[in-house]
Amino acid sequence: MPRRRIGFWYRFAAVLCKPPLVVLLKRDWRGMENIPADGGFITVVNHNSHADPLGYAHFQYNTGRVPRFLAKSGLFGKGFVGAAMRGTGQIPVYRESTDALSAFRAAIDAVERGECVAFYPEGTLTRDPDGWPMTGKTGAARVALQTRCPVIPVAQWGANLLLPPYASKPSLFPRKTHHVLAGPPVDLSRFYGKEMSPELLKEATEVIMAAITAQLETVRGEKAPATPYDPKQVRIEQRRRAAEAERNGGDGHHIHGGRTATGPAEPGRGPQAQGKGQGA
Repeated sequence: MPRRRIGFWYRFAAVLCKPPLVVLLKRDWRGMENIPADGGFITVVNHNSHADPLGYAHFQYNTGRVPRFLAKSGLFGKGFVGAAMRGTGQIPVYRESTDALSAFRAAIDAVERGECVAFYPEGTLTRDPDGWPMTGKTGAARVALQTRCPVIPVAQWGANLLLPPYASKPSLFPRKTHHVLAGPPVDLSRFYGKEMSPELLKEATEVIMAAITAQLETVRGEKAPATPYDPKQVRIEQRRRAAEAERNGGDGHHIHGGRTATGPAEPGRGPQAQGKGQGA
Protein backbone atom coordinates (compact mmCIF):
# COMPACT_ATOMS: atom_id res chain seq x y z
CA MET A 1 0.00 0.00 0.00
CA PRO A 2 1.50 3.37 -0.95
CA ARG A 3 2.35 5.98 1.63
CA ARG A 4 0.07 8.95 1.94
CA ARG A 5 1.64 12.15 0.67
CA ILE A 6 2.83 14.44 3.43
CA GLY A 7 0.86 17.34 1.99
CA PHE A 8 0.97 21.11 2.22
CA TRP A 9 -0.17 21.56 5.81
CA TYR A 10 2.32 19.10 7.28
CA ARG A 11 5.15 20.64 5.29
CA PHE A 12 4.03 24.10 6.39
CA ALA A 13 4.01 22.98 10.04
CA ALA A 14 7.49 21.53 9.58
CA VAL A 15 8.76 24.83 8.18
CA LEU A 16 7.44 26.62 11.27
CA CYS A 17 8.45 24.12 13.94
CA LYS A 18 11.67 22.45 12.86
CA PRO A 19 14.03 25.49 13.08
CA PRO A 20 13.32 26.25 16.77
CA LEU A 21 13.42 22.53 17.62
CA VAL A 22 16.83 22.20 15.98
CA VAL A 23 18.08 25.20 17.96
CA LEU A 24 16.64 24.10 21.30
CA LEU A 25 17.35 20.36 21.23
CA LYS A 26 20.23 18.18 20.19
CA ARG A 27 19.09 14.82 18.79
CA ASP A 28 19.86 11.23 19.65
CA TRP A 29 17.36 9.39 17.44
CA ARG A 30 17.53 5.66 16.98
CA GLY A 31 15.33 2.85 15.70
CA MET A 32 14.05 4.48 12.52
CA GLU A 33 14.59 1.14 10.78
CA ASN A 34 11.70 -0.22 12.88
CA ILE A 35 9.23 2.24 11.34
CA PRO A 36 7.33 0.34 8.61
CA ALA A 37 8.04 1.62 5.11
CA ASP A 38 4.52 0.86 3.91
CA GLY A 39 1.08 0.01 5.25
CA GLY A 40 -0.84 1.12 8.28
CA PHE A 41 0.59 0.93 11.79
CA ILE A 42 0.41 2.65 15.14
CA THR A 43 3.10 4.07 17.37
CA VAL A 44 2.73 4.10 21.16
CA VAL A 45 4.76 6.84 22.84
CA ASN A 46 5.49 7.84 26.44
CA HIS A 47 4.53 11.36 27.51
CA ASN A 48 6.55 13.37 30.06
CA SER A 49 6.45 16.97 28.82
CA HIS A 50 4.11 19.35 27.01
CA ALA A 51 7.00 19.82 24.58
CA ASP A 52 7.49 16.18 23.66
CA PRO A 53 4.69 15.92 21.03
CA LEU A 54 6.66 18.41 18.90
CA GLY A 55 9.92 16.56 19.47
CA TYR A 56 8.35 13.20 18.66
CA ALA A 57 6.55 14.61 15.59
CA HIS A 58 9.93 15.92 14.36
CA PHE A 59 11.41 12.42 14.69
CA GLN A 60 8.44 10.76 13.00
CA TYR A 61 8.33 13.35 10.20
CA ASN A 62 11.95 12.56 9.38
CA THR A 63 11.08 8.89 8.86
CA GLY A 64 8.81 9.86 5.97
CA ARG A 65 5.78 8.40 7.78
CA VAL A 66 4.06 11.37 9.37
CA PRO A 67 1.95 10.68 12.47
CA ARG A 68 -1.76 11.29 12.79
CA PHE A 69 -2.40 12.23 16.40
CA LEU A 70 -5.67 11.74 18.24
CA ALA A 71 -6.92 15.11 19.49
CA LYS A 72 -10.04 16.58 21.09
CA SER A 73 -12.77 17.14 18.52
CA GLY A 74 -13.17 20.75 19.68
CA LEU A 75 -9.82 21.64 18.09
CA PHE A 76 -11.21 20.91 14.62
CA GLY A 77 -13.57 23.89 14.47
CA LYS A 78 -13.22 27.11 12.54
CA GLY A 79 -10.09 29.21 12.30
CA PHE A 80 -6.41 28.56 11.65
CA VAL A 81 -6.01 25.81 14.27
CA GLY A 82 -8.99 23.89 12.94
CA ALA A 83 -7.74 24.22 9.36
CA ALA A 84 -4.27 23.03 10.39
CA MET A 85 -5.67 20.06 12.32
CA ARG A 86 -7.80 18.99 9.38
CA GLY A 87 -5.11 19.74 6.82
CA THR A 88 -2.47 17.66 8.61
CA GLY A 89 -4.88 14.75 8.93
CA GLN A 90 -5.11 14.67 12.72
CA ILE A 91 -7.88 12.50 14.12
CA PRO A 92 -10.75 13.94 16.19
CA VAL A 93 -11.79 12.01 19.29
CA TYR A 94 -15.42 12.51 20.25
CA ARG A 95 -15.29 11.98 23.99
CA GLU A 96 -19.06 12.16 24.35
CA SER A 97 -19.41 8.82 22.55
CA THR A 98 -20.74 6.04 24.78
CA ASP A 99 -19.15 3.37 22.59
CA ALA A 100 -15.44 3.22 23.39
CA LEU A 101 -14.60 1.52 20.11
CA SER A 102 -16.59 3.93 17.93
CA ALA A 103 -14.60 6.80 19.46
CA PHE A 104 -11.58 5.28 17.71
CA ARG A 105 -13.32 4.47 14.43
CA ALA A 106 -11.42 7.22 12.63
CA ALA A 107 -8.13 5.83 13.94
CA ILE A 108 -9.05 2.36 12.72
CA ASP A 109 -10.01 3.75 9.33
CA ALA A 110 -6.70 5.64 9.11
CA VAL A 111 -4.69 2.50 9.85
CA GLU A 112 -6.67 0.55 7.28
CA ARG A 113 -5.87 3.28 4.71
CA GLY A 114 -2.17 2.77 5.39
CA GLU A 115 -1.59 5.67 7.80
CA CYS A 116 0.59 5.95 10.92
CA VAL A 117 -1.55 6.76 13.97
CA ALA A 118 0.27 7.94 17.11
CA PHE A 119 -1.06 7.11 20.57
CA TYR A 120 -0.03 8.45 23.94
CA PRO A 121 -1.50 5.48 25.84
CA GLU A 122 -1.02 7.07 29.27
CA GLY A 123 -3.62 9.64 28.21
CA THR A 124 -1.83 12.51 29.95
CA LEU A 125 1.58 13.49 31.28
CA THR A 126 3.06 10.78 33.46
CA ARG A 127 2.51 11.27 37.17
CA ASP A 128 5.40 8.97 38.02
CA PRO A 129 7.79 11.12 40.10
CA ASP A 130 10.82 9.74 38.24
CA GLY A 131 9.33 10.14 34.76
CA TRP A 132 8.65 6.47 33.97
CA PRO A 133 5.54 5.47 32.00
CA MET A 134 2.37 4.99 34.03
CA THR A 135 -0.30 2.40 33.53
CA GLY A 136 -1.95 2.89 30.13
CA LYS A 137 -5.44 3.29 28.75
CA THR A 138 -6.82 0.70 26.35
CA GLY A 139 -7.40 2.77 23.19
CA ALA A 140 -4.20 1.73 21.42
CA ALA A 141 -4.84 -1.92 22.23
CA ARG A 142 -8.38 -1.66 20.83
CA VAL A 143 -7.16 -0.30 17.51
CA ALA A 144 -4.24 -2.75 17.36
CA LEU A 145 -6.41 -5.80 17.98
CA GLN A 146 -9.13 -4.60 15.61
CA THR A 147 -6.71 -4.00 12.73
CA ARG A 148 -3.87 -6.42 13.65
CA CYS A 149 -1.47 -3.71 12.51
CA PRO A 150 2.16 -3.37 13.68
CA VAL A 151 2.50 -1.59 17.04
CA ILE A 152 5.79 0.27 17.34
CA PRO A 153 6.85 1.22 20.90
CA VAL A 154 8.62 4.58 21.05
CA ALA A 155 10.43 5.96 24.10
CA GLN A 156 11.55 9.57 24.38
CA TRP A 157 13.50 11.52 26.98
CA GLY A 158 14.89 15.04 27.06
CA ALA A 159 11.96 17.28 26.15
CA ASN A 160 11.02 16.91 29.83
CA LEU A 161 14.36 18.46 30.76
CA LEU A 162 13.73 21.37 28.41
CA LEU A 163 10.19 21.83 29.72
CA PRO A 164 9.55 19.82 32.90
CA PRO A 165 6.00 18.62 33.51
CA TYR A 166 3.74 21.46 34.65
CA ALA A 167 6.62 23.96 34.59
CA SER A 168 5.78 27.51 33.56
CA LYS A 169 9.19 28.25 32.00
CA PRO A 170 11.57 26.18 29.89
CA SER A 171 15.12 25.39 31.01
CA LEU A 172 17.11 26.45 27.95
CA PHE A 173 20.69 26.06 29.19
CA PRO A 174 22.61 23.91 28.91
CA ARG A 175 21.14 22.71 25.63
CA LYS A 176 19.22 19.48 26.13
CA THR A 177 19.30 16.30 24.04
CA HIS A 178 16.09 14.75 22.79
CA HIS A 179 16.54 10.98 22.90
CA VAL A 180 14.12 8.85 20.88
CA LEU A 181 14.25 5.09 20.47
CA ALA A 182 11.72 3.20 18.33
CA GLY A 183 11.67 -0.51 19.05
CA PRO A 184 10.56 -3.55 17.06
CA PRO A 185 6.81 -4.28 16.82
CA VAL A 186 5.07 -5.49 19.96
CA ASP A 187 3.90 -9.09 19.62
CA LEU A 188 0.16 -9.09 20.33
CA SER A 189 -0.63 -12.21 18.30
CA ARG A 190 -1.72 -14.20 21.36
CA PHE A 191 -4.66 -11.81 21.76
CA TYR A 192 -5.94 -12.15 18.19
CA GLY A 193 -9.27 -13.86 17.59
CA LYS A 194 -10.39 -13.54 21.22
CA GLU A 195 -13.32 -11.65 22.66
CA MET A 196 -12.28 -8.03 23.24
CA SER A 197 -13.16 -8.07 26.93
CA PRO A 198 -11.96 -5.46 29.44
CA GLU A 199 -9.61 -8.05 30.92
CA LEU A 200 -8.06 -8.87 27.54
CA LEU A 201 -7.66 -5.19 26.64
CA LYS A 202 -6.03 -4.51 30.01
CA GLU A 203 -3.57 -7.36 29.50
CA ALA A 204 -2.73 -6.25 25.95
CA THR A 205 -2.22 -2.69 27.22
CA GLU A 206 0.16 -3.92 29.90
CA VAL A 207 2.21 -5.68 27.20
CA ILE A 208 2.30 -2.45 25.17
CA MET A 209 3.33 -0.33 28.17
CA ALA A 210 6.04 -2.84 29.12
CA ALA A 211 7.49 -2.53 25.61
CA ILE A 212 7.59 1.28 25.84
CA THR A 213 9.19 1.07 29.28
CA ALA A 214 11.83 -1.36 28.02
CA GLN A 215 12.82 1.13 25.30
CA LEU A 216 13.02 3.91 27.89
CA GLU A 217 15.24 1.75 30.10
CA THR A 218 17.65 1.51 27.17
CA VAL A 219 17.54 5.27 26.60
CA ARG A 220 18.08 6.11 30.26
CA GLY A 221 20.51 3.27 30.99
CA GLU A 222 18.67 2.23 34.15
CA LYS A 223 15.87 -0.04 35.28
CA ALA A 224 12.30 1.09 35.71
CA PRO A 225 10.37 0.28 38.88
CA ALA A 226 8.95 -3.24 38.92
CA THR A 227 5.40 -1.92 39.23
CA PRO A 228 4.20 0.96 37.01
CA TYR A 229 2.77 4.01 38.70
CA ASP A 230 -1.03 3.68 38.80
CA PRO A 231 -2.82 7.01 39.42
CA LYS A 232 -6.09 5.26 40.22
CA GLN A 233 -4.52 3.11 42.92
CA VAL A 234 -2.61 6.07 44.30
CA ARG A 235 -5.85 8.08 44.65
CA ILE A 236 -7.52 5.15 46.40
CA GLU A 237 -4.60 4.86 48.82
CA GLN A 238 -4.58 8.61 49.44
CA ARG A 239 -8.28 8.58 50.29
CA ARG A 240 -7.80 5.56 52.57
CA ARG A 241 -4.93 7.25 54.41
CA ALA A 242 -6.84 10.53 54.69
CA ALA A 243 -9.87 8.73 56.14
CA GLU A 244 -7.64 6.83 58.58
CA ALA A 245 -5.88 10.04 59.61
CA GLU A 246 -9.22 11.76 60.17
CA ARG A 247 -10.37 8.92 62.38
CA ASN A 248 -7.13 9.13 64.33
CA GLY A 249 -7.15 12.92 64.53
CA GLY A 250 -3.88 13.24 62.58
CA ASP A 251 -2.74 14.33 59.14
CA GLY A 252 -2.54 12.12 56.06
CA HIS A 253 0.64 11.91 54.05
CA HIS A 254 0.82 12.40 50.29
CA ILE A 255 2.32 9.41 48.52
CA HIS A 256 3.81 8.83 45.10
CA GLY A 257 3.12 5.17 44.53
CA GLY A 258 5.74 4.21 47.08
CA ARG A 259 8.52 6.21 45.43
CA THR A 260 10.04 9.53 46.41
CA ALA A 261 9.44 12.56 44.20
CA THR A 262 12.97 12.97 43.01
CA GLY A 263 13.53 14.81 39.77
CA PRO A 264 14.54 13.01 36.58
CA ALA A 265 18.07 13.35 35.31
CA GLU A 266 19.69 13.53 31.90
CA PRO A 267 20.23 10.00 30.56
CA GLY A 268 23.75 8.79 29.96
CA ARG A 269 24.79 7.09 33.18
CA GLY A 270 24.38 3.62 31.67
CA PRO A 271 26.41 2.34 28.70
CA GLN A 272 23.31 1.84 26.57
CA ALA A 273 22.29 5.47 26.86
CA GLN A 274 24.97 6.51 24.40
CA GLY A 275 24.14 6.73 20.71
CA LYS A 276 24.58 8.80 17.64
CA GLY A 277 21.70 11.04 16.72
CA GLN A 278 20.16 11.19 13.29
CA GLY A 279 20.02 14.62 11.75
CA ALA A 280 17.10 16.94 11.22
